[in-house]
Amino acid sequence: MAPATGGSAAALTGPSLALRQALSAACRQDQTEFTKYLTTRNAQTFATLTEGARVALMKRFVLLNEPGKPSLVAGAAGRPTVRCETPVGAAELQIGGADVDDNLALLPVEIRDATDTVGENVLRVKMGLVREHGEWKLISVGLVLLDLPSLAMEWDAAEIESTEKIATESLKTIAEAVEKYRRTYTRLPESLANLAAPAKGAPTVEAAGLLDPDLAAGSRSGYNFRYVLASNSTLGAPAKYALAATPQVYGRTGKRSFLTEGDGVIHGADRQGGVGTASDPKVESLKAQ
Repeated sequence: MAPATGGSAAALTGPSLALRQALSAACRQDQTEFTKYLTTRNAQTFATLTEGARVALMKRFVLLNEPGKPSLVAGAAGRPTVRCETPVGAAELQIGGADVDDNLALLPVEIRDATDTVGENVLRVKMGLVREHGEWKLISVGLVLLDLPSLAMEWDAAEIESTEKIATESLKTIAEAVEKYRRTYTRLPESLANLAAPAKGAPTVEAAGLLDPDLAAGSRSGYNFRYVLASNSTLGAPAKYALAATPQVYGRTGKRSFLTEGDGVIHGADRQGGVGTASDPKVESLKAQ
């Protein structure tokens, strides 16, 4: 396909132009720009979604996982086509003529891999837009209404299962790093920051290089992590500690809180976002340290 001329781009108006802009924003995974093409109700909910859910929604429009660079090219019969180029592949989204009825518009869109020149695997959907305060906004993808307040509850439930699993895996990772620190320096770290990588040079007791930056800073995938010394001394094997994981946004990034006291067991329970206790049910055991 040849690049579209400036005249072709300028000819796009109304719902066709709005859809082109929305698809381009989804290609870039530009949350701020994408929000402009959501209805007021959906935009308000979009702003409250987790980062992962916002990105996942934009991915659905272009069927690509990585953020890309959009461009407008000339499709069949001169139809406007958004090409989304990513480091691992490209997709082309050809926009058909709009069927406009007062404040509603339906536009056919053909989505294909950019290497599919004969149309063997073309996904055809109709995207709906509604005119709100004089601007065209996305309202449906195929037969699915873009009702984010309703969809958010479904997405939250699915994401919570994932983030809670990541939280327990992260506790294991931190516990392993703490024990490795203990074996190396014959004492416990004063804080998670002591497990981070040094700014330069070899690992030291102040920065042992045992954790990724996010965990050393106490957060990952919707959970906060706390490390607490549980004895008066940090020296040797008898010294004790506790690790806690709590959801950053209760009910959205997680429901259960998790705790381990370095005894090889992770406990977990719904604490309404508060810190868990050792009396909570056993969730799983840590790997042998």
